[in-house]
Amino acid sequence: MVSVYPDRFGIRWFTKAWFNNSESGEAAIEIERQIAVNFIRDLTDKDEWLEEYYPTQMEAYHNAINQTREQLLKQSV
Repeated sequence: MVSVYPDRFGIRWFTKAWFNNSESGEAAIEIERQIAVNFIRDLTDKDEWLEEYYPTQMEAYHNAINQTREQLLKQSV
């Protein structure tokens, strides 16, 4: 899950992501207002967003998917 939100004055904007149902999620990252608005309007792909702001976590996610795929392929042979 990923979200964007402003500070209480609407001046600074942040993005935050949660991987593997983590309660606390990843550290929030400050972003530009227009980038946040584009995300809210669905003008930005969620996966591209996560790759941009949370590359380490997305690498682990892709590795896990690839490992699962390999295990399933081995089981079906």
